[in-house]
Amino acid sequence: MFRILAVLFIVVPILEIWVLTQVAGGIGWLNAISLVIVVSAVGAWMVKQQGLGAIRRVEQRLAEGSLPSKELVDGVLIAVGGALMLTPGFITDAVSLLLLLPPTRVIVRTWLMARYGERIRSATIGGAATGAAGFGPGFNPGGGFRSGDVIDIGEATYDARDDEQPGLDAGE
Repeated sequence: MFRILAVLFIVVPILEIWVLTQVAGGIGWLNAISLVIVVSAVGAWMVKQQGLGAIRRVEQRLAEGSLPSKELVDGVLIAVGGALMLTPGFITDAVSLLLLLPPTRVIVRTWLMARYGERIRSATIGGAATGAAGFGPGFNPGGGFRSGDVIDIGEATYDARDDEQPGLDAGE
């Protein structure tokens, strides 16, 4: 993973500079920089619109009592698209726009859920995930933790109970 990130942090800026110089050579520097600014402004507006829509869909699914998995993945993809939009350049703006447009975001979301959903399912044995997948005992992939499960988060354990609010007791 470190190698991939290192390559991205080296290769992407070099490609962005190359593309910017090519575009500037064709339409002029002022026009190229203006185009980057306009695309970034449009992208910021799209991030706001798509982000608010994703939040509404998450709230709606939660109100229905179902897990908003697709909506949460959409939210993450919108956030990644927004972060890429902050990076000046045509390549990152193009990738960002692909993540912000609903039809292409559906394709990316479907691929991600198929790829990583299989990892979670393969690590699940009889409804409880194994520690190898990074989940502790009692994890229920379909709905989180169940009431009465003991949650081990390293140095301390907590009981998951519906009748208590999270917080510290006076004696602790």
